[in-house]
Amino acid sequence: MWNKWLFTRVDNSGLIFFRIAFGLLIALEAIGGIFTGWIRRTLVEPDFTFNFIGFEFLQPLPGDLMYYYYGLMGVFGILVMIGFKYRFSMFCYTIMWASVYLMQKSSYNNHYYLLMLLCLIMIFLPAHKALSFDAWKNKAIRSISMPRWVWLFIVLQLWIVYSYASVAKLYPDWLDGTVPELLMRSKSDYWLVGDFLQKPWIKWVIAYFGLIFDLLIVPMLLWKRTRLPFFILAIFFHLFNSFIFHIGIFPYLSLAFCVFFFPTQKVNKYLLRNKKEHYDGKEVIVPENNTVLKLAIALWFVIQISLPLRHWLIKDNVLWTEEGHRLSWRMMLRTKSGRSTFKVVEKGTTDTIIVKKQHYLSRKQRRIISTKPDVIWQFAQRLKEDYAKKGKDIQVFVDAKVSVNARPYERLINPEVDIANEEWNYFAHHDWILPSNLDK
Repeated sequence: MWNKWLFTRVDNSGLIFFRIAFGLLIALEAIGGIFTGWIRRTLVEPDFTFNFIGFEFLQPLPGDLMYYYYGLMGVFGILVMIGFKYRFSMFCYTIMWASVYLMQKSSYNNHYYLLMLLCLIMIFLPAHKALSFDAWKNKAIRSISMPRWVWLFIVLQLWIVYSYASVAKLYPDWLDGTVPELLMRSKSDYWLVGDFLQKPWIKWVIAYFGLIFDLLIVPMLLWKRTRLPFFILAIFFHLFNSFIFHIGIFPYLSLAFCVFFFPTQKVNKYLLRNKKEHYDGKEVIVPENNTVLKLAIALWFVIQISLPLRHWLIKDNVLWTEEGHRLSWRMMLRTKSGRSTFKVVEKGTTDTIIVKKQHYLSRKQRRIISTKPDVIWQFAQRLKEDYAKKGKDIQVFVDAKVSVNARPYERLINPEVDIANEEWNYFAHHDWILPSNLDK
C-alpha cells in the first residue's frame, strides 16, 4: 500500500512551475542583498560575525568579496530557474546560502532557515524534467510526471511550518494583543497606513487572523470547496506581511507554494503553456532503492517534527532564555530590548576594564548583544581570545537586563559568573541565565 501511495506517478506541472518561480526568487534574494545594503550592514561592516556556535570557521570574505559572492549566488538562482545544470546549480546555491545563514545571527530569520531547507530539498527533486535547458538538451531525462511522494513531501513540510507557527502563538502576550500592538507601534511612521495600523482593533485582527490563518491554510487549500477563498486570503496575508514587515522573498515564495494545491490541469493550462502535455495516467514505478528513500524521508520528518519541540525539554521560558528558539518556526512572537555591561578582569588582579562595545561591534550587532544569551557568550569568548593574544588570561562578567514585550527590565545574566570560561550546550539550560518572571 505504501509503495502505491508514494510511487504512483502524477503530473509534474506544479513542481516545474515552482522551480521556475523558486529560481527567480532566490536570484532576487541574492541580488537584493547587494542593493538594499543588507550585505554591507551584516557582513562587510562588522569586524567579525556571530556565527552559529560550532561553525566558527565560517566568516565573511574580506573586502568587497561578499558582493561578488552574492552576485554568483544570483547567477546560480537564474540557472536554477532556466534549469541549466540544475542539480549542480541548486547544490551550489544551497552551499553558499547555508554558509551565509550559519555565519551570522545579526539578521536571524526563520524564513532564512526555511529557504535553506527548501534549497536542500530541491536538490533531490526532479524539478528539471520539463521546461528546462537540461531537458531540452537531454531528451532522456524528459518527463511530464513525477512520483507522488514529491508532492506529499512539499505539502507536509509546509504543514509543519505553518502548524508550529500557529501553535507558538498560543501564549498570553499574543492572545491578548500585546505583541501585535507593539509590532504595529513600530510602523506608525509608515506612509499611508501608519496611522491606520494604530487603531485599537487592528491588534486583535492581526493576532487572531494570523493564528487562524497559520493553523488552517494548508488543510483549507487541500479542500476543494475552500481552496479559492483561502488562496485569496493568502494573497492578502502575504502581501500585507511583505509591505509591513519587509521580509524579502518569503511572502512571494509562500504564494508560489500554492501551486501545489491546485489541479495540475489548470497549472499546466494557465501557467505552463509551453509544457503542452499533461500526465493523466496512474502508473506505479517503484525504484530499486525505495527502502533507503523511505527511510530518508521518515528521518527528515522526524527531525522536522521534533526539533521545534526541544525547548520544552529545556528549563525556563524560551521567550526569555532563547534556548531552543532558533529552527523552531517561532515567528514574530516577541519584542525585546536590553542593555548590558561587559567587565574584563585579568586573573590574579582586581583591575576591571569596562568594555566599549562600539570598538568591537557594528551598530547592527549592538542591537542584539544584550538580549541573546548565546551571542553574549560568544562575545565573551571573543574578548578572551583577543586578550590571550596579548598574553593575558581574563575573566568576563556580564550585567545584562532585558525587557520582553515592554515589561519592566529584569536581569538576564548572573553578573558573578565568568562567562568566558563557561561551556555552551545547544540542548541544555545554562545556569548563568537567570530565571525570569514571565510565567509568574
